[in-house]
Amino acid sequence: MAYRIPLFNLNFDEREAQAAYDTIKSGWISTGPKNAELEQMFIDMWNVKYAVSMSNCTDALHTCCMVCGFGPGDEVICPSLTFAASCNCIRYVGATPVFADIVGPDHINIDPEDIERSITPRTKGIVVVHMAGFPARMDEIMAIARRHGLKVIEDACHGPLSEYNGRKLGTIGDCAAFSFFSNKNISTGEGGMFITNDEEMARKARLIRSHGMTTMSYQRASGHATEYDISCLGYNFRMDDIRASIAIEQLKKLPGDLEKRTKVREQYVKRLSGMDGVAVPFAGNPGFASNYILPVVLLDCTKERRNRVREYIHAAGIQTSVHYPAVHRFSTYKGLGAVLPRTEYVSDNEITLPMYAALTEEQVDFICGVFEKALHEVK
Repeated sequence: MAYRIPLFNLNFDEREAQAAYDTIKSGWISTGPKNAELEQMFIDMWNVKYAVSMSNCTDALHTCCMVCGFGPGDEVICPSLTFAASCNCIRYVGATPVFADIVGPDHINIDPEDIERSITPRTKGIVVVHMAGFPARMDEIMAIARRHGLKVIEDACHGPLSEYNGRKLGTIGDCAAFSFFSNKNISTGEGGMFITNDEEMARKARLIRSHGMTTMSYQRASGHATEYDISCLGYNFRMDDIRASIAIEQLKKLPGDLEKRTKVREQYVKRLSGMDGVAVPFAGNPGFASNYILPVVLLDCTKERRNRVREYIHAAGIQTSVHYPAVHRFSTYKGLGAVLPRTEYVSDNEITLPMYAALTEEQVDFICGVFEKALHEVK
């Protein structure tokens, strides 16, 4: 159906189209100068030492696991309330995901206390997902990691430019991954970024990205190199310059887009916080956030009623979603035997409402009004 108010809208205009056209006309469309420009923008905007563009966030996460040295026999702690890529990347390198529970309906990120309980002699790292663009409790998580000698990967795909105690998400752990998927704050259709402050991790990431080759095609075509070695088993995780040129335009728009999203969220929180039976995750978050999505959790509810509430909202022309089906419940992960009551409750009772910069006050009022009616009328 065509929704009156969609979940997300694409923040594209003639600038993205012109950037793609100019890159095509330049004659160089594979990984080249536009990727280098995009990487430098990340370095500057995130105040990080190294950035390596990637074909998508999943490949960036896979790279994170490789440069952290995870492998067969290792355990890596991660949340289950996330998209499967956050956990799949652990299995790509032969390690075993160990699922930790979330804090609860008010804070739907991984629980540091459950991380601590999940550590064994085989634990080598932690994958942290910053849900909706709001930070996990990174001071506690990093303290745990230091005590136990663990690597920390930040899946920051929801949180470009989000902050935690004055630091950008993605710059707190050992390395991080960002997504440029079509519905993300930075959108190129597919694409991603790996960032780190560790020189050796960055060096390895660049090799992994392009078949383990010591020089790239653009370097050789520009006369900066004529030969190459293959120094490790690498992959093809490269992003092309067409997508990079689009990402550059998206990144230019990002600060202004996020400021508008902040105002949209403020209106949402003001309306939703007064409703009985509803938790608004991260409602009291003090720092700047990307507000990638607007999750709400129904309290004292069931999955069946949650689904009926969504149907009521859809009937009014408003699109919703669920973030996320719990990964540990998927067939491929059931053998791990995870018991995560808080994750399961939120997964069954969360509703994601529309969130984007172009939402008007009237639209937010309409969404909240329909949502409130649904809470009263749907049993």
